[in-house]
Amino acid sequence: MAMKFEKKAEGLFMLDVTGYVCPHPQIYTKKALEKMKNGDVVELVFDNPSSSESIAAMCEAQGNEIVEKNMANGKYVWKIKKKADVASVVSR
Repeated sequence: MAMKFEKKAEGLFMLDVTGYVCPHPQIYTKKALEKMKNGDVVELVFDNPSSSESIAAMCEAQGNEIVEKNMANGKYVWKIKKKADVASVVSR
């Protein structure tokens, strides 16, 4: 059981925290989002049902958007888009 964070393509990352229990999936998701650029998407894979509530609440509080939610074979697969930086949008 090892957390896995990797770049899949330009602007697309994958974070697999399968096997971890709260609060670890939320902490790793927060750290992954901090490393990403605004507008990038992370595909988050986790299997702890209680993590879904805390991750959703964190995304809402930070302004990140959950653009897709799927579940298959006991695993949740969410795509989270990092919020756009207001300063960069305004300055254009």
